[in-house]
Amino acid sequence: MNIAHFAPQIAVKATYMRGGTSKGTFFKLDDLPERCQTPGQARDNFLLRVVGSPDPYGKQIDGLGNGSSSTSKVVILSKTDVADHDVNYLFGQVAIDKAMIDWSGNCGNLTAAVGSFAIANGLVDASKVPQNGICEVRIWQQNISKTIIAHVPMTDGQVQETGDFELDGVTFPAAEVKIEFIDPVDSDGDMFPTGNLIDKLTVPEIGEFDVTMINAGIPTIFLNAKDLGFTGAELQKDINSNQEILAKLEKIRAHGAVKMGLIAALTEAQSRQHTPKIAWVAPPADYTASSGKAVKAGDIDLLARAMSMGQLHHAMMGTASVAIGTAATIKGTLVNQAAGGKALSEVRFGHPSGTLLVGGESSQVDGKWQAKKVSMSRSARRLMVGEVYVPGDAF
Repeated sequence: MNIAHFAPQIAVKATYMRGGTSKGTFFKLDDLPERCQTPGQARDNFLLRVVGSPDPYGKQIDGLGNGSSSTSKVVILSKTDVADHDVNYLFGQVAIDKAMIDWSGNCGNLTAAVGSFAIANGLVDASKVPQNGICEVRIWQQNISKTIIAHVPMTDGQVQETGDFELDGVTFPAAEVKIEFIDPVDSDGDMFPTGNLIDKLTVPEIGEFDVTMINAGIPTIFLNAKDLGFTGAELQKDINSNQEILAKLEKIRAHGAVKMGLIAALTEAQSRQHTPKIAWVAPPADYTASSGKAVKAGDIDLLARAMSMGQLHHAMMGTASVAIGTAATIKGTLVNQAAGGKALSEVRFGHPSGTLLVGGESSQVDGKWQAKKVSMSRSARRLMVGEVYVPGDAF
């Protein structure tokens, strides 16, 4: 038998981590092949091959992705030259069925793992890392040029990953990592791109909707669940297998993206799937989470569901949680109305896997809304440290 010659695989140092309710492959920038250390097609091709995209079967069997938007993610970290920060954090949302990486936004869930990785890989100055206690890691989020602070627990000079903190959407408890998103809206930009807390969004052949369009954490379009024919208590099985509903939501998202000024034409939405997010909210109600856990209306302020890369998220994206926490603190938004229309400094919302508490600080300055800080708790841990193998001719 004749064996044709093909380029051998190359090995690249990598760490597979869970952060919040997501998983991703983490790299140090200087561990990447030289031609992948700068943005461009070579880097994208390499990372696509790492996770196993594009995969027409939708499973990413030939890579580290797991066939869902929550697990089709890559992170590149490096020493920062931004004053008063420790580490640069660059996030890529990898499409599953097409050769595309969306670099337009952050992943709030994987943010919880950034501080741990940075400490373990020497990206945080040793003088800042306590033997025991909490290490404050100041993260420069490169996708959105924002500051995030991770409070990482330390024990005997090592990151404490095990613990008793439970996060709905994650099976096992772990150590709590507190995350603060500082000034999640550009000071010279508008939290509400149209200047309105509620807008009318007209979508041809579908209808007209009240929407709150906000840029905090990640650009997000909020709708009332009832206007979509939903209850707000939907689980993945209710949405993700219904192509008619998915197409309807994507069409609404595309028109909202144009109205927010994020894209100039509807056709651009296909190459910008990570942002904006589309989400819907409803007043509190009893429901059963995907784990079988009973969520009581009296234990939450509102219901919230959000789409990620064309699918209903199994829990809630961290960045969308920032948007929820920010909008909930501003009276007059659809999110605040769903929570009862009262003044709030924090909100506990129900999502498909359970509940999440998010705190927010917003104020109006010179007629414009500004979010000073949004905080939440997550957990993170290393799943594997080693080398990922990629065919040498793949990039």
